Amino acid sequence: MDDLLARAATGDQAAFSDLVRAHQGMVFGLAYNYLRDRALAEELAQDVFLSLYRHLASIESPAHLKFWLRKVTSHRCIDVARRQRVRVEQFSDEMPEPASPFRQPDPMLSATLRRLVATLPDGPRMVVTLRYQEDLEPSEIATILDMPVNTVKSHLRRSIQILREKVTRYLGEEVEV
Repeated sequence: MDDLLARAATGDQAAFSDLVRAHQGMVFGLAYNYLRDRALAEELAQDVFLSLYRHLASIESPAHLKFWLRKVTSHRCIDVARRQRVRVEQFSDEMPEPASPFRQPDPMLSATLRRLVATLPDGPRMVVTLRYQEDLEPSEIATILDMPVNTVKSHLRRSIQILREKVTRYLGEEVEV
């Protein structure tokens, strides 16, 4: 990967294409799970890779590349959401209750959780997305979002509490989130 990065930095288009292919899933996935809009996520991912092309000389290593892509994608997602005011519609109170407690992953609950996460404010939503989609530690999230670790932890704690309350309200039972 170091060789690929070095070749791309010297203008090798094939090497840059390989870098894009290697990381497009992460960039698009982060954007899509945050914005919940395929077209916006695709546009944002293209913008991120265009920016990467312009900044290739400053990327020091494959680890730095991955960090840089997450950071730029995260910040651009927040900017787009603020500009577009992308919000998922609120649920109606008529959501049916499940017939029995679930044991296996429930696709309906997963979709519900994604929609509920989308209702969180921009900053906390990105923290939750980075933590649970990208499986990053709070210290890594803090570095990516330029915020103190305790702020990240606070966003996570409050967001999980908000999500628990919303899931409980919609499903009518205590659910472990």
